[in-house]
Amino acid sequence: MNKFSILSLAFVLSSGLAAFAQSPYVSSVWVADLGDGRYQNPILHADYSDPDAIRVGDDFYMTASSFNHAPGLPVLHSKDLVNWKIVSHALPRQIPEDVFRAVQHGNGVWAPAIRYHENEFYIYWGDPDFGIYMVKTENPSGDWSEPVLVFEGKGLIDPCPFWDEDGNNYLSFAYAGSRAGLKSVVAIARLNATGSKVLDRGVIVYDGHEDDPTIEGTKMHKRNGYYYLFAPAGGVATGWQLVLRSKNIYGPYERHVAMHQGSAATNGPHQGAWIDTQTGEDWFIHFQDKDAYGRIVHLQPMKWVNDWPVIGVENDIKGTGEPVLTYKKPNVGKTHPVETPAESDEFDTPLLGKQWQWQANPDGTWLMPSKHGHLTLYTQQVPETYKNLLDISNVLTQKFPAEEFMATTKMRLIGNEKVENERAGFAVVGEDYSQLYVKQGKGKQTLHYARCEKGLTSGKESVTDVIDLQEGDYIYLRVKVNKGAICQWSYSLDGKKYTSVGEAFTAQPGKWIGATLGLYAIRDNNINDSGYAEFDWFRVEPLK
Repeated sequence: MNKFSILSLAFVLSSGLAAFAQSPYVSSVWVADLGDGRYQNPILHADYSDPDAIRVGDDFYMTASSFNHAPGLPVLHSKDLVNWKIVSHALPRQIPEDVFRAVQHGNGVWAPAIRYHENEFYIYWGDPDFGIYMVKTENPSGDWSEPVLVFEGKGLIDPCPFWDEDGNNYLSFAYAGSRAGLKSVVAIARLNATGSKVLDRGVIVYDGHEDDPTIEGTKMHKRNGYYYLFAPAGGVATGWQLVLRSKNIYGPYERHVAMHQGSAATNGPHQGAWIDTQTGEDWFIHFQDKDAYGRIVHLQPMKWVNDWPVIGVENDIKGTGEPVLTYKKPNVGKTHPVETPAESDEFDTPLLGKQWQWQANPDGTWLMPSKHGHLTLYTQQVPETYKNLLDISNVLTQKFPAEEFMATTKMRLIGNEKVENERAGFAVVGEDYSQLYVKQGKGKQTLHYARCEKGLTSGKESVTDVIDLQEGDYIYLRVKVNKGAICQWSYSLDGKKYTSVGEAFTAQPGKWIGATLGLYAIRDNNINDSGYAEFDWFRVEPLK
């Protein structure tokens, strides 16, 4: 086990628990801050889909879609828009809780908006099956309120609240065609004084069918007397950033393309947040769909010309920008340390690291975050409808952190001798997935390699036996991810010499998300005391 240096330890009080204050975490596989006053895109090479962000004083906060994963609604903090860390999750458990006890791939939290109003932070999001929800807090790094259903209905998505200076409140939103039977339009509803309930069913204010198909992802602002609706259009992987403006909240709205791909390499640059700095600069955060890597996060310079925003740098069309790959960092008046969201985990802390999410709402019997410096996952019985890993709620996942990297875990399985077929492993999870896992049965343990194609439909695993193992011995499982999300698995018995297993596997995205790295422990039958897997550590490193 790695131990923290005594010199780096300082005790702080957080949520009533004694925790260790550490230096900022810095990834060894992707850092956006170039250290010379410039940054490189993406600022987060990870699947923080549909990002939205705000500035409050000297602090920037970002949230993103989390779909079926729990905890949901990650909240990230930055001092300079380039260096970020995860500080909380606004939704500890997906709701309705009984629905999300089972895996609901692609459902749950879609496209949130984060706002600050009268000393409180708000996050609104749409669940396409239930409606638009809201949570709020005075401390975004702490606990958030219980969710409130603001707008009930099928297909209501991509909301953004707006508090006008005349005392009226509004909520912009869009429709998911799969549930509402209508898409490519933007609507506005009235909100009550507390922002907790809509006062009507909304009015459609823009129809994008002719010029802007699949318009969605609304963000509402007001500037120089104009109401602005920032909205992506044209589809996730191929679209553009549209901005609409009007002197009247209900329109009619003028249309302007503020950013498109143009001659840049960044496809589909859109959906995100307009933010200003303390020094008066304007910036725009958006995503790029990168297939198995998910919707990764970019930062673009922005300027206003004739009361229209230009995002990125102008090239072939005046007034329309295209994305940059490197640029000078935002001027926030100070220089701040390099920091990235955590990836590696030594499992030394009493609570699970904020980079980890489950495929569904967790139960208290699933894990002990640190038992003698190990993550302990207790085997859980698979559901009756089990076909493959995508049916398993208790897969502990984190996002791909870079285009190229290597992830390794040291683990062992301590099975219950009365149970056949307990197993635990490490997987690259997507609609297609691959994995290495240890299985106990008939008094022995074996290592297996498995692959599954079309796992969200009828896909079944193909399994290859690798080697027999000594019961209770540790084994090192490793996946190397090369450009193009091409994965190669290997294992080691001593942590030094690794043996490759299987052919190269191309990772695939899941439902609306990128591929993830997953740890799990399962069994086939019910018993009064499960076995368990111990994961000594999980490390993300550069390829070697």
